[in-house]
Amino acid sequence: MSIHESHGKPHKASSMRTPLGRVRHLGASHSGTGDFWRQRITAVATTLLIVPVIVVVMMLLGRNQAGAAQILGSPPIAIIMLLFIIASSWHMKIGMQVVIEDYIHNEKLKLASIMANNFFTIVVALASIYAILKLSSGV
Repeated sequence: MSIHESHGKPHKASSMRTPLGRVRHLGASHSGTGDFWRQRITAVATTLLIVPVIVVVMMLLGRNQAGAAQILGSPPIAIIMLLFIIASSWHMKIGMQVVIEDYIHNEKLKLASIMANNFFTIVVALASIYAILKLSSGV
């Protein structure tokens, strides 16, 4: 009697998952479907926010720095821009991480690339968020 039969669960011969993967309910990437759904959610959020962002960019065309600062300093526009920055940065991070995990096979290089991806994404997001907050606070 196998371990699966003793626990009342039949063993599927066609399954490509390891026993540990079946226990943890994880796929080949060892992260389950969390990244898949987070990437889809951030894609939807970015898609919904791109129209208002394009409208804001069109409003900025032909403006001088003071006019641009006045538009970007508006609280509703600042909130839209902040949400867009967060969603698109998070989406970019997840997308690049998937590419790195799929195509870089050297474990040390993969780890370094993922760390660089995380660092780059955080720096871009924080710099963008700082700029929007600075404009919206009037400093």
